[in-house]
Amino acid sequence: MNASVTVSERAARRIGEILKAEPQGTMLRVSVEGGGCSGFQYKFDMERAKADDDLVIERDGAVVLIDPVSVDYMAGSELDFVDDLIGASFKVKNPKATASCGCGTSFSL
Repeated sequence: MNASVTVSERAARRIGEILKAEPQGTMLRVSVEGGGCSGFQYKFDMERAKADDDLVIERDGAVVLIDPVSVDYMAGSELDFVDDLIGASFKVKNPKATASCGCGTSFSL
């Protein structure tokens, strides 16, 4: 599978901090599901098991899992961590998204 999704250094650092507080072997799962104010939304979950067909991205101690269907929607994207005036959060910079909502958690294609 083409590792077409990347994780920024800031995101990897923050994921690593979060995973340290979780049981050994915990990974961050990023998925795309229907919903949100723009049609699709990103979902973030802690998970201990990975599927055989998951895309696995490892960077600086952070492990991110993405299922094949979500990878299709996220191809070319970067997972970043942003800490700004409206708060700290993970953001997916998705070049395929034609529109997104103000909170940055949903998008349309």
